[in-house]
Amino acid sequence: MGGENFRQCLSSLDQYAQLAKEIIIVVDGGTDDSLRWAQASGAKVLNLPVAGGPARARNLGARVAQGDLLFFMDADVTLHPETLRQIIEIFNQQSDLTALIGSYDDAPGTSNFLSQYKNLFHHYTHQVGCEEASTFWGACGVIRREIFLQIGGFDESYRYPSVEDIELGYRLKRAGHRIQLCKTVQVKHLKRWEFVSLLKAEFFYRALPWTELLWRDRQFVNDLNLKVSSRISLMLAFGIIVALIAAWWSIAALALASVFGLLLLLINLPVYRFFYRKRGLLFAIKTIPWHWLYFLYGGLAFAVGTIRYYAFRKPGTEKMLLPDVAKS
Repeated sequence: MGGENFRQCLSSLDQYAQLAKEIIIVVDGGTDDSLRWAQASGAKVLNLPVAGGPARARNLGARVAQGDLLFFMDADVTLHPETLRQIIEIFNQQSDLTALIGSYDDAPGTSNFLSQYKNLFHHYTHQVGCEEASTFWGACGVIRREIFLQIGGFDESYRYPSVEDIELGYRLKRAGHRIQLCKTVQVKHLKRWEFVSLLKAEFFYRALPWTELLWRDRQFVNDLNLKVSSRISLMLAFGIIVALIAAWWSIAALALASVFGLLLLLINLPVYRFFYRKRGLLFAIKTIPWHWLYFLYGGLAFAVGTIRYYAFRKPGTEKMLLPDVAKS
């Protein structure tokens, strides 16, 4: 963490000093001015000299917390003025609710196209998701502290920001706990995405370990990024590639590729309409190749992750195999 995004995050916390029982900041091996800024904020600061990943940092913060509810947020998000009040009200009204996740808003903090596209797509995915959530989300997630500690917190074997929050959510659901997706509880994402950083994060730190997690827990639910429409889209995207390769030998394959492309466009028309409403026609058109690329690298990661899972797992163990690649 660190930089201007973290400073904006700290500024957004100031307005919650009276509503929150306490604010805890865990500096996970910070090498910039993060520690100094955190200490100057007046929050309780825990400093880890060597970075060990968000799972370990969040677990440490949870252990020293005093409140009944744990609200986790990333260092590159800012809160809306009503966010904390909404959370408190929801938990006061639902005594059987274990955890709650929110959504990114529709006004990402970074203006370049790729950041706007990725963060808006994340917003869309949550806005059309099931309110009875199937997993947890660490960028804007709340959980009852007692249950969090009982279930063992985040899995600290995830050394980089990865799917540790999804894994926690699967364990919560397996234990019979309720997780609610509250679409009006929103935060603003400030992260700037570039081509290389996006592909590295999406492929190595999300799709690959998530595939192995899916096979471990068999959580192929029709929700969020795993909807049936997304699975069909993945097959159509690869169908286009296969048909284009086949066109080298038969020109008729181009017609098949066109049919697959039209079907892929039609099945995802709600997504492109969303982008059109938010950013206009040109922006929506520019998102189409990126969206199709998303299906391609997601499908490739699923294939590789499936092979890794069945080839390297040992009987009686379900260890996630994460690549030791520095994440930007």
